[in-house]
Amino acid sequence: LCVFQASLSVWGWGGLGVVLFLITFGPFAIFYLAFYILCFIGGYIEKCSCSSKLYNESKPIKIDRRLTGSSIIDEPLQQVIQFALRDYIQYWYYTLSDDETFLLEIRQTVQNALVEFSTRSKEVDWQPYFTTRLVDDFATHLRVFRKAQERLNEREDPKQRDAPEELLDSFFEAEVEMERKICRDVVCMSRKDEEGFLRDLCEVLLYLLLPPGDFHNKNMRYLLKEVLARGVLLPLINQLSDPDYINQFVIWMIRDSSCNYEAFLNILKLTDKAAELEAVKDKVLEELQYLRSLDTGGDDYMQHMGGQAILFFWLTVEGYRVTAQQQLEVLQNSQRDGKIQSSQTTKGLLRSAALGVYDQYLSEKASPRVEVDEASVTRLAQKLNKEDPTPEIFDEIQKKVYDMMLRDERFYPSFKQHPLYVRMLAELDMLKEPSYMGSDHGDGDDLSSGSVDESVQLHAFISDTGVCNDHGKTYALYTLTVIRKNSDGSEDIWKTYRRYSDFHDFHMRITEQFETLGPILKLPGKKTFNNMDREFLEKRKKDLNSYLQLLLNPEMVKACPMLMPHVYDFLENKAYSKGKGDFARKMDTFVNPLRSSMRNVSNAVKSLPDSLAEGVSKVSADMGRMSEKLGQDIKHSIFKVPPLIAKSDIDPEHCRISAQLDDNVDDNIPLRVMLLLMDEVFDLKERNQWLRRNIKNLLQQLIKATSGDTINRKIVDHVDYMTSPEQVSDYVKRFRDSYWPNGILAETPPHRDKSLRMRTRVAAKTTLLGIMPDELKHIIGAETTRKGILRVFDMFQHQPLNRRLACVFLEGYLETLFPQYKFPELFVKLHSRSPRVLRYSQKLRSLHKR
Repeated sequence: LCVFQASLSVWGWGGLGVVLFLITFGPFAIFYLAFYILCFIGGYIEKCSCSSKLYNESKPIKIDRRLTGSSIIDEPLQQVIQFALRDYIQYWYYTLSDDETFLLEIRQTVQNALVEFSTRSKEVDWQPYFTTRLVDDFATHLRVFRKAQERLNEREDPKQRDAPEELLDSFFEAEVEMERKICRDVVCMSRKDEEGFLRDLCEVLLYLLLPPGDFHNKNMRYLLKEVLARGVLLPLINQLSDPDYINQFVIWMIRDSSCNYEAFLNILKLTDKAAELEAVKDKVLEELQYLRSLDTGGDDYMQHMGGQAILFFWLTVEGYRVTAQQQLEVLQNSQRDGKIQSSQTTKGLLRSAALGVYDQYLSEKASPRVEVDEASVTRLAQKLNKEDPTPEIFDEIQKKVYDMMLRDERFYPSFKQHPLYVRMLAELDMLKEPSYMGSDHGDGDDLSSGSVDESVQLHAFISDTGVCNDHGKTYALYTLTVIRKNSDGSEDIWKTYRRYSDFHDFHMRITEQFETLGPILKLPGKKTFNNMDREFLEKRKKDLNSYLQLLLNPEMVKACPMLMPHVYDFLENKAYSKGKGDFARKMDTFVNPLRSSMRNVSNAVKSLPDSLAEGVSKVSADMGRMSEKLGQDIKHSIFKVPPLIAKSDIDPEHCRISAQLDDNVDDNIPLRVMLLLMDEVFDLKERNQWLRRNIKNLLQQLIKATSGDTINRKIVDHVDYMTSPEQVSDYVKRFRDSYWPNGILAETPPHRDKSLRMRTRVAAKTTLLGIMPDELKHIIGAETTRKGILRVFDMFQHQPLNRRLACVFLEGYLETLFPQYKFPELFVKLHSRSPRVLRYSQKLRSLHKR
């Protein structure tokens, strides 16, 4: 009964549903419903069949490998794309699917973006960016940093002046005052905000570079945005903003410059970082320990010969002299600066040190005792008892000890015959390579031995000229044929090879050592562009031959016999060892034409009298006469440098560097920007105004003398060369080989400890200070030069500030690449989120209300 009731209930409800359906939709609704169901089933079956057919008959996507229109660029660029997809996408994608369609679509999308990027780059004139915008951004960054330093120096608390956080705070406060609507502090000091900024920027770039279909694919856009922001831009900014990387790059850039001992000592004296001194000290001790470890293989030589006490005495006196000089110098500086320091204390310490040296090596109780004549020892004892000790108090006895070690057969003469002497020379890399004299020159003396036989005549001329290519660097090579006529009538003939840079280096060395040769010997000038032209090389060959004939003229040999060993060394058949770095030779080319004018500036400054009014009038007159003399060859020239500042209504301290340029003058913009940059680096506006004006005039004449009216053309030619397909291809290859050496993703570089980074800081500062030419110091002063160089160096030692500079460079690059889009407004919107911008706006509004 229950089953019957349940069945009746189901049929009842079902019948009621059918009745209601027919009443609502009509009798034909049943046919429509059946038709819809049949269509749905048929479409589903057809779709499955087509999908299976497409899957079984899928064809590979064809990708056009052309990217930039230049095959020499496309080939390495395709390898970079392949390596990037392999190491950043494929390694995780293949764990999800074996279908390569997605990877091919990713590659096609990336290539489409590169094609669009290449097309836009070709349409841009990059000369204004590299000559004006880039320099302006750097100089403005330096100006903001200088203002931040000045604000810190005004604070009374020394802890605040030395705190890095206070410097960053002052810097970004100065930035918002200059930019008004922009402050990059949030982006540069917060990793999260920086990533957000880069993501927003990358999304805009994808919108501009990708086809609409690819951009509207959210998954594709999100993936590319993350790869570009976190896989490319962020690691690049991290590396470029690392102070240690910048210091290494500075050392690499000026690697041809020889180390300047004086600059190194100045850096150690002026450093305010104890960590730098500790790092240098540890390295010095390590080197000393290594060198002492080399003194093995039996007993110490001097100890074996009974002269250890003599050598130790000489070394101890040297140490005393250096210490005494430093202590007395510190005492004089303290007294000059008005600081209280007891001179008796310093002299007492020096007396104790001197007495210690005397007691240990010269007194009757000394064991072992240095054997010198008693009269000298007695005089030294009397000086120590009656006079204040000086750094030179041991000079008399030290000289006798030196002569003893030099001439006594037990010491240096016998040491030169000992195997340890040869070993020491080899360890110090002081063994000279054997000369070709034995084969080509005969059995005569070495040309560079310093002893010149006046009966020997030497002739040299350039017999051939060729162009060589070494690791991508092209240069001219000159074949010198040298003929030596000996006193016995025989002749020795050999050939040697020299570059123009060898001639230039040789000329600099001899004119520095023999100043009288400067007005007589004239080396052919250097040419920056088209210097491999055959006609130019033949002309230079003729001029260099004239230079050699004048150099080897018999009258020149008689007038300057000490010059000949240098000439012989230059002409010897061996690799020429340059005494000057590449940077020093370039600076010599730049400043040599007006070297005498710089001396006039120095003399004018040195001749300042006591009276201020008399001094200004007299020195101004001297400078005027000097400028008149310099301008005699320029009056009829079309080269005219317009005023540096033409807008009188601009406060230079609260604007960008480029705001000081006159918009109505278009010529020589690069020249004026470079001068403004020099003004900012060396802070010339703080100098006396008449001196500043004449300094700038002189710098303009320097550029005129070396470049003339062709400076803009040279810059344009150089920019064209740097952006040529060959150079761009070389950049891509360097990037590929750096990130994927031998096709394998480079490993993370090893961690550099603090001591190594501190030594790199010292080396970078020493290199920068050492390459500054003396002529520049004569113009603006050694102290001004040092402060300017160290200010630039200090600016690069703060990573947030370096990130800000990288961000500014990136923004300027995008504004130049996409001039038709409103990137400046976009950057204002992105950077106006900083709380500093809001506070500054409120401050301005409150000031306007007042």
